[in-house]
Amino acid sequence: MLSLFLTILCSTSIAVVMKYNDQRDGHPLYLLAGNYFVATMIAAVFWLLDPTATFSWIAIVFGMGLAVFFVGSFFLFARAVRAAGAALTQVSSRLSVGVPLLLSMLFFNEHASRFQWLGLCLTGITLFFFYFSLKKNTHYRLSAVEYGYLFAVLVGIGIGDFCMKLFQHTRPITEKSTFIVALFTFCLLYTVAALKIEHPTFEKATILRGGLLGIPNMFASFFLINALAELSTIVVYPVSNIGIILLTTLLVVWIWHEKLNRYGIAALVTGMVAILLLSF
Repeated sequence: MLSLFLTILCSTSIAVVMKYNDQRDGHPLYLLAGNYFVATMIAAVFWLLDPTATFSWIAIVFGMGLAVFFVGSFFLFARAVRAAGAALTQVSSRLSVGVPLLLSMLFFNEHASRFQWLGLCLTGITLFFFYFSLKKNTHYRLSAVEYGYLFAVLVGIGIGDFCMKLFQHTRPITEKSTFIVALFTFCLLYTVAALKIEHPTFEKATILRGGLLGIPNMFASFFLINALAELSTIVVYPVSNIGIILLTTLLVVWIWHEKLNRYGIAALVTGMVAILLLSF
């Protein structure tokens, strides 16, 4: 149960650090650079200490391609936090569980249960509530592009999760450490390349916040794997996802007084129910 609690804590920390960075007007690319540098260092240590790790060019290429979705999703997450707030962005990111479900049905011939179909329908209703929540919220004046950040976060994270599943299905477990190192290394390289192209003003403080972000970002997956080894999947996924949403909401309301209107509260409730159903 401790691993499950730490998974919730680490994942919530990601949204909180991004919210804090937004309050400080930190550039998202510098935040990502610090994040991926620390995550790469931690992944490299695990790779060196893994006696079963094997080198594979396929794992390297797979990590290189998936890194595009990781960097894009993190960048969109940061933009969505600025546009819609941390609470609703966290709901959107957790609803991404429906994307690998749909793709698994398409590519692996998996079948959804009645609960999962109902969860997918509730996901659409939640997105409907998202729209009205942000439209009626006087604190946010969103363009169509900014509203699209929430949907892009859902799709981007969902595709990333499906690609992780695809790697696990097609490659031996001994290549996992190599794959993770390659993934975070290319995430770092892509972020540095984007910084070179955009040339934003250097922000040392934002890089340090990104380094802090890299710790929970890396260990969220580590503790999730441990939680799955200790508890059943049907307990871990709904409890962790709903716990992350609730804890994030409580923290941003307490620290930054981020408020939700009735449509936002409806999106929060239907989103949690949808996640619960999708986990069955």
